[in-house]
Amino acid sequence: MHISLHVNEACQIRHTALESARITANRYLERKIGISDYRLRIRVFPHQVLRENKQATGAGADRVSQGMRASFGKIVGTAARVQKNQAVITVDTFERHSAFVHEALRKAASKLPSSCTIGQAG
Repeated sequence: MHISLHVNEACQIRHTALESARITANRYLERKIGISDYRLRIRVFPHQVLRENKQATGAGADRVSQGMRASFGKIVGTAARVQKNQAVITVDTFERHSAFVHEALRKAASKLPSSCTIGQAG
């Protein structure tokens, strides 16, 4: 059986949030089910590069800083763009473990920026 975690609204999920959700769900499932009775898949990949134009602060910053002139920014991370109702995490397991999978996905959903629903993968 396949159980998936779906986001309720379109958003960007940073790579750190995805990794945190994966670790949380995986750790719970390893403890409760065992290593060999499930397969957890992250269904999105963080392709979107996030950049930040750092601003100088403090005394004399106005003389040092260039503001937004020729700003491109340094890479601060990556993010996955997800659409409404898109599956983010899917777990394949046996019927008898469905309660544990629901709890693992509920814990993983708390790490994501959007509210989520848990349901059967179609």
